Amino acid sequence: MILLINVCKEKLHYFEFVKPVEEIIGKDFFVKHYSKVDESDLRKADKVIICGTSLKDNQFVKDLKKFEWIRNYRKPILGICAGMQVISLIYGAKLKKETEIGFYKEKFAYEFLGMSSEKEVYHLHNNYATIPKDFESFTKSKIPQAIKHKTREIYGVLFHPEVRNELMIKNFVHIP
Repeated sequence: MILLINVCKEKLHYFEFVKPVEEIIGKDFFVKHYSKVDESDLRKADKVIICGTSLKDNQFVKDLKKFEWIRNYRKPILGICAGMQVISLIYGAKLKKETEIGFYKEKFAYEFLGMSSEKEVYHLHNNYATIPKDFESFTKSKIPQAIKHKTREIYGVLFHPEVRNELMIKNFVHIP
C-alpha cells in the first residue's frame, strides 16, 4: 500500500500534483494531506510518496515539524519537488531561490530509479534545497535534481516525473 502525501494548500492543486501520481500508480494507494498524516497511516503504508505543489504554495515549509517522522521511518520514501525539499530540510539542508519552469535536459551521473544518461524532465519550482548530509546527488547540474540517502531508501527529485517520466514512479512502487 502506497501513502501519497498531499502538500497542496489549495484543493485545486491536488488535481495537478497528486491526481497524476494516483493515475500512474493505479491501485493500492491512499492519499492524506500532510497535516493529517498519523502513526497508523505510516504503519499501514509500505512506501510513501510526498507529492509536489504549485509555485507559490510554500506552506509546507512553515510546517516542517509535521514531517519529523521522516527521520525514523524505515520504509521507502520518494519526494517529488516540494517533497524533495521537505526531505532535504528535515535532514538539515538549506532552501535556496531558483525558478525553473519548463522542459530541461538533465544528465544522470548514475542510474536513478530507471533514469540514466540524459533525460528530458519537467521543472516547476521557485526553490530548491542544497544536498543534505548523508545524501548524494545523481545529476550533473548545479542544482540538485535527484538525490538519494546513502544508506536508506529515501529518494528525492526536484523535477516532476508525473509529467514525462512516469516510469520512474512505477520503478519506485515496483509496478511492472
